Amino acid sequence: MTPTQSKMARVGLKWTTDDLAAKAAVGRMTVARFERGDSVAGSSVDKMRAALEVAGADFTRKSGKVGVVVPE
Repeated sequence: MTPTQSKMARVGLKWTTDDLAAKAAVGRMTVARFERGDSVAGSSVDKMRAALEVAGADFTRKSGKVGVVVPE
């Protein structure tokens, strides 16, 4: 998951950074730093991705393009 995909999924799910942080059991600043493109622990990214996927986010990467699909 890229920082852009994280933000796209979070916004698509109508979650705030606080929502994602709580659901992923990471700090709010960890979410904010990651989405800015700053370095964060891989385990934190894994937790955020897992929380977004449980909510229905589907991450894609194809031909140098990234995307995310969320439920309506």
